[in-house]
Parts: sequence; structure tokens; C-alpha cells
Amino acid sequence: MSNKDEKISRRRLQTSTATTIISISLVLFMLGLLGLIVLHAQKLSDYVKENIGFSVIIKEEIKEPGIIEFQKKLDLEPFVKSTEYITRERAAKELTEDLGEDFVDFLGYNPLFASIDIRLNAEYANNDSLTMLEKKLLENPRVKEVFYHKSLVDLVNQNIRRISFVIMAFTAILMLISVALINNTIRLSVYSKRFIIRSMQLVGATQNFIRKPFLVKSLIHGFISALIAILLLGLVLYFSRKALPELVDMQDIDMFLSLFGIVTVLGLLITGISTLFAVRKFLRIRQDRLY
Repeated sequence: MSNKDEKISRRRLQTSTATTIISISLVLFMLGLLGLIVLHAQKLSDYVKENIGFSVIIKEEIKEPGIIEFQKKLDLEPFVKSTEYITRERAAKELTEDLGEDFVDFLGYNPLFASIDIRLNAEYANNDSLTMLEKKLLENPRVKEVFYHKSLVDLVNQNIRRISFVIMAFTAILMLISVALINNTIRLSVYSKRFIIRSMQLVGATQNFIRKPFLVKSLIHGFISALIAILLLGLVLYFSRKALPELVDMQDIDMFLSLFGIVTVLGLLITGISTLFAVRKFLRIRQDRLY
């Protein structure tokens, strides 16, 4: 009977350990997914902003060498991500394709000017910065006009701010729920060993001596859970890249390593702190409340 009871006890312990690790892994996985959404939201925000640009219309008398020289100077500016030189002929061709008829033949001349399309770095993609840049560019003797959609810039920035607020609020709520879930899981695990804690106290074990095995075991569980969560996140990334190849341009290895590191730290930190509080509770509990 004793061997049978020992096997049953061992099986229950293994089941309890597996349940704890799986529960913590799933919570860390959800936090990791949210982290991916936040990181990609920032990347997507920067991508959208960096596709907001404006056209610098060049005066008619400026020759091509002068325009190319001006473009090279623009490329060195901190606010510029990229530039593209649009010749008069190319501008006319693109407008003809949009209109569906050759307006140059109709008018007898090409009324369009050469231009340089500028794509901005994300931090400059707002109306305040654009107003300052417009003023600075108009001071250049080569520039006839600067054109951009002010209302579009405002709309993009407003929508990005709203989405960012919603994501951060959701992140805070999920973080609180996640901490509560992990804490409850660990409290239940420690609760099942409350009589062991009492027995160790009765034989004179110190509080630090009692805490140590629980804390070490909890940190091991937290680390294993974090590894499982990272493996699941890796699978999500792998299949998402196959399904949406466009995501490849928005991803970088440093971003993922940082996320995996945060998941690991959270796994260790939350499980460690929760274990310390749970063990402390049962170290101080009265004997009549153990049952």
C-alpha cells in the first residue's frame, strides 16, 4: 500500500508541477503576443509616418545638375529618410496615365515642373515640423513651392495617438490580469504544501531555510515557462512571416531578442515574488486555519 500511495503522491506532484508550468507559460505567451503587437504597432506607426512626404517643386530655370546637387544635400539632412528626383518628363507621363489622355499634346507644351519627393524620418512627420521644414526649404533659391497634405498628416497622427492609447490601456489591464493569474497559480501550489511548511517549522527550521527550496523551484518553473512561451512566440513569428511576407521588412532580430528577454525576466520576477508572498503567508498562518 505504501508503494502505491507513494506512486499516487508522486503522480499528483508531477501533475501539479506540469499544471503550474503550463498555466504560467500560457500567461507569459499572452504577454509576449501583446508585446509583439506593441512592437509591431510602433514599427507600423513609423512605417506610415515615413511614407508621409512632400514634394519640393523646383524652379523652371534650374538645370538638372543643380537639381541633383540639391538632392544630394537634402539626403544629408537629419529629417530626410529618402528622396526621389522626378523629372518634368516623368511627371507628365505619370499625369497622362492618371488622366487617361495626353494633355501635353492638347496644350502643346509641358506645364509641369521638376520636383524632388522627400520621405521624412518618423519623428519629423507632424505638422509643426513640416511647417518649419517648409519655411527652411522655401528659403532655398532653387525651390519654387513645397506641397504636402496638411489634413492627411493631422489625420494620420491623430489615429496613431488613439490606437497607441488603446494598446497601452489594454497592455496595462492584461498585465494586471496576468500577474493575478500567475500569483493565484503559485499560491495554490504553495497551499498544497502548507503542512510541509508547518512540519518544517515544528522541527525548528528557519524562515529562510523554508523559503529557499520553494523559491528555487519557483524560479526554475518560471524559467521553463518562459522558454515554452518563447518557443510558442517563435512559432507564431515563423507562421506569420510565411502568411504575411510584408512583415519581414518591419522585423529585426534585436527587437525579438529584447522581447524574449523581457518575457524571461517577467517569468522569473513574477513567479519569484509571488512565491515569497505565498510562503510568507503560510509561515505566519495560525495552525487552526491550515485545515
